[in-house]
Amino acid sequence: MNGITISNGGTYAFANSTIGYSNMQVECLVSPGALLPKRAHPNDAGADLFCFEACEIYPEEQKLVDTGIAIKIPRGFAGFIYNRSSQGKVGITIPHSVGVIDSDYRGNLKVLLKNIGEDPYRIKVGDRIAQLVIQPIQLVDFKDTWNDTARGTGGFGSTGN
Repeated sequence: MNGITISNGGTYAFANSTIGYSNMQVECLVSPGALLPKRAHPNDAGADLFCFEACEIYPEEQKLVDTGIAIKIPRGFAGFIYNRSSQGKVGITIPHSVGVIDSDYRGNLKVLLKNIGEDPYRIKVGDRIAQLVIQPIQLVDFKDTWNDTARGTGGFGSTGN
């Protein structure tokens, strides 16, 4: 199964570590009035992130929206911030598609949102603004070598139609 082994105990092995998919807890620093990330349903991959300070985003404007929380992601994991599908329907998007949170980042989580719609978008304190997914990652090293292949530098369309 692509290097992932599922056992009866609800764990899987990935990159020389075993992860329980229901028991892992991530430490958070929560500002007064902020909300912890929360899943709408127990098996959701993403946990909702909530707005900490009300704001309005005008058409073609983008704003960094504070969640009021900081998280301690364990080494070997990363956090990924994704847009909510309901926001996409009204023209609110994350300009770079996804935000990446490294395990050693300790600042407040902020979500860059852009209004590509035609109307101003109002966000109230406590509104869901994005979803956070924490996933195991493979930490790799890079070295300066080059291995020629039959493909070479052929990219888009290099193998024909």
